Amino acid sequence: MQNRRTTFLALAAVILTLGTLWYMHRPVIVTETTMTEVKAEATRGGYRLITTEALAELYRQQRDKVLLVDTRQDWECRSGHIDGAVNFPLEPTAWSRWRSQARLAALLGPDLDRLVVFY
Repeated sequence: MQNRRTTFLALAAVILTLGTLWYMHRPVIVTETTMTEVKAEATRGGYRLITTEALAELYRQQRDKVLLVDTRQDWECRSGHIDGAVNFPLEPTAWSRWRSQARLAALLGPDLDRLVVFY
């Protein structure tokens, strides 16, 4: 009887481990988002959207008051980014964003009056 219990527990542990590994590394299918959906999400989150022209003008005039955050992966940022931007890769999953909260808070710093632009 003890041998059956041990075998069952070992099998359950293997199944749980494989299931967890699959879940953590499963492919994430990113759907294409429309501008209407982006605007709606920005409004719900209390964010303001600006055009690239308005951002360029603001960045030229008040560069020290604007923090540009490049949210692409490291290799994408290395291939080209806006001068002065900092790289902070964001994965498209809620779990990875939750894990990144402390690092993001440290990046943003205590200055709550600074304009932060994520791209």
